[in-house]
Amino acid sequence: MAYHSASFDSALAKAAGEDARIAAELRSAFLGSVEQRLDLLKRARCDANWYQAAERLRGLAASFAADELMTLAESALDAAPGEPTVVRSIEAFIDNFGE
Repeated sequence: MAYHSASFDSALAKAAGEDARIAAELRSAFLGSVEQRLDLLKRARCDANWYQAAERLRGLAASFAADELMTLAESALDAAPGEPTVVRSIEAFIDNFGE
C-alpha cells in the first residue's frame, strides 16, 4: 500500500506551488530525513537517545503534516529503546512511501 496523506500532499503543494521538480525534491528530502531519523533510532542504546531520535522524527513528521509518521513517532516515544515493532513499522512506512 502506498503512503498517501491529504495533509502531507497539501503541505507539499503549499511549499512547492506548481513546480513539480521542487515537489519531487521535497519528497526526496523528506524521505531521506526519515531514513536518517530511523538510523538514529536503531543506534539508540539508552532511553535518552531513543527519546531524542523519536522526538526528531515526530518533529519532521509534523513539519510535513505526515500524520501516519507522526503516529509512528509517538509510538516510538512510548516504547523501549530498540523496540523491534516500532522499527519495523517505520521501515514499512519508508518502503511504502514511494509506491
